[in-house]
Amino acid sequence: MSSQEGRVKERRTVTQDLIDKLLAERQEMLVLFCEVAGLEPYHRSSSLDQQLQSFCQVLIDYTAFGHFEVFGRISNGNERRSGVIKVAEIIYPEFVKASEAAVHFNDRYDLSDHQLELDNLADDLSQLGEELAVRIELEDQLLSAMLNR
Repeated sequence: MSSQEGRVKERRTVTQDLIDKLLAERQEMLVLFCEVAGLEPYHRSSSLDQQLQSFCQVLIDYTAFGHFEVFGRISNGNERRSGVIKVAEIIYPEFVKASEAAVHFNDRYDLSDHQLELDNLADDLSQLGEELAVRIELEDQLLSAMLNR
């Protein structure tokens, strides 16, 4: 194998590892999202507190990974394929909006620095779910370009 072929194979492995990690984080986030959504009606309990805390942590990890690892790879110039860059440029504004919704949810329901209020949790989860659905569609477009589909 030539050194050029080796570099191409290495880049493909790095890309596939990045995609696999993003999809694993997405899956974990969706499972926890469904668990929290399934607890309605919401009443303050240590179980709900713990599940919300776990969900918020995974939500932020997933959100950050997409931003700093996936889009970071593109913005740092580590992605050279013009098709991937073009898709990233098109979807980025909506991707940011969905990410901001996740951060806002975390700020409201993470228990680390304030008292938890559950009055709007059902509505906030619904809105977050809509934004996450958009984000997942956008991610899938980018991942498809990264896999040359």
